[in-house]
Amino acid sequence: MQDPYSVLGVSKTVSADDLRAAYRQLAKKHHPDLNPGDKAAEATFKEVSAAYELLSDADKRRRFDAGEIDASGQEVPPRGFWREHATSPGAERYYRAGTSEDFADLGGVFSDMFGRQGGFARGFSGTGGSLSFTLAVPFLIAARGGRQRVGLPDGRSLEIDIPEGATDRQMLRLKGQGLPDPNGGPAGDAFVELHIEPHAFFERRDSNIHMELPVTLNEAVLGGKVRVPTIGGPVMLNVPAGSNTGTTLRLKGRGVLDRKAGMHGDQYVKLRVVLPDLPDDKLKEFLQGWEAGKTYDPRREMERFT
Repeated sequence: MQDPYSVLGVSKTVSADDLRAAYRQLAKKHHPDLNPGDKAAEATFKEVSAAYELLSDADKRRRFDAGEIDASGQEVPPRGFWREHATSPGAERYYRAGTSEDFADLGGVFSDMFGRQGGFARGFSGTGGSLSFTLAVPFLIAARGGRQRVGLPDGRSLEIDIPEGATDRQMLRLKGQGLPDPNGGPAGDAFVELHIEPHAFFERRDSNIHMELPVTLNEAVLGGKVRVPTIGGPVMLNVPAGSNTGTTLRLKGRGVLDRKAGMHGDQYVKLRVVLPDLPDDKLKEFLQGWEAGKTYDPRREMERFT
């Protein structure tokens, strides 16, 4: 993977807010839902998401800047051949548990083996028959629930059930799906840490979904019903007449399942009035003769703070 700062087009001194803004702009441009069938856009979206995942985590960003981890989030080994370090404290990570077979660091090897097959599963490691790895899950699959297939180090392919309402960093335990026991006992367990990918326009806050919805000037002034995407599919939303940019409407029960409460959150839709790309002579003519539009000052309240 390329340098994450270069992928997102930002400097190493970028603030968290500017980093997020850069990511959202690129995610909207390359999101697969907005570019159906475009493999190049899909690949770019995955690369952008991986870069943002690393840099948005303050600890990972610090470690990457210090050279402790690489652009894929893997530990950077000390310089020199790995065997030079295999006799030092912590050397057990260079061997398969329960055997004397030389085995390089699982995290680096398996990220190379599987990370290039779409970038979903990475960071494999295993001790004592257990197996752990991280799994990148698309936003909507985490919200709705679904299945993700991943290849394991021993050649198996595993179907993982993602529970509805899954959260970022949630850990799943798959009993008996880990590494085989070298002594002939039952296989260990697999532990999967879920990393939820950001969405092009949905943002999750607890069990609620927030989004910004572009509306036309006509829809804002005159009101009417508009089609709104939700995690469960599009619905119709009534826009009140006289709405403005920043007006926020609620779709009750259209959020993510809160498993503890046993109910879904809500979806909050923030309106953004968007004018046509091309000038409209009739609209310009109307506004030139609209006296009320020349008398109100939308920036009046700002003077109280300056």
